[in-house]
Amino acid sequence: MAIAPITGMLRKRFWLDITTGLGLGISAGAAFWYGYELPHRAQQENFYLKLEKAKLEAAQQQ
Repeated sequence: MAIAPITGMLRKRFWLDITTGLGLGISAGAAFWYGYELPHRAQQENFYLKLEKAKLEAAQQQ
């Protein structure tokens, strides 16, 4: 009772594995970028703009 050798498994599903991996990776990257990174950067930019305006107003009052 011989067991057949496992050959060509990677080759047979190579393109499916590559496209699935790339698709999921790109989707996860886009979700992170647009779901977290850009809103975080906008919030940070608004904070520093507000801080800069406060500094300018304080300098003008003196």
